Amino acid sequence: MKLDYFTKQLSTMGRWVAATLLCTLVATFVWQGAFFSNQAALAIPTTHLIAADLGDQVQGKVNKDADRAKGFIRETADRVEKTANKNTSRVDKATDNDSPIERKAKNDRVRIHQRAEEDAARTEKAVDNTRNVVERAVDSIKDAFSD
Repeated sequence: MKLDYFTKQLSTMGRWVAATLLCTLVATFVWQGAFFSNQAALAIPTTHLIAADLGDQVQGKVNKDADRAKGFIRETADRVEKTANKNTSRVDKATDNDSPIERKAKNDRVRIHQRAEEDAARTEKAVDNTRNVVERAVDSIKDAFSD
C-alpha cells in the first residue's frame, strides 16, 4: 500500500512541476516579446518582399520540376520506341521474309511509335498546363501582396 501512496504523491508532484515549468516558459516568452520587440521594424511593409521572394522561388522550382518531368516523359517515349524496334528486329530475325507475323510486328512497331509520341505530347501538354496554373496562382498572390 505504501508504494501506491508514494507513486500517487510523486505523480501529483510531477504534474505540479510540469505546470509550473510551462507557466514559467509562457511568462518568459510573453515578457521577452513585450519588452524586446523592435517597434520600428513593424512599420516597414516587408510582406510584399517576402511574398515576391517566395513566389520567385516557387516559380523557379515549378519550372525546374516541369522541365525534369518533360525530360523524363521524352526519355520514356524513346525507350518505348527503342524496345518496339528491338522486338520487331527479333521477330524479323526469327521468321522468314515477309511472313504475316513479321508484317504484324512491323505494323505494331509503327502503332507503338505513334502512340508513344501521342502519349508523350499529351503528357507534356498536361505538365505545361499545370506549370501555367501554378505560375498564375503565384502571380496573383504576389499581386495581392504588392497592393
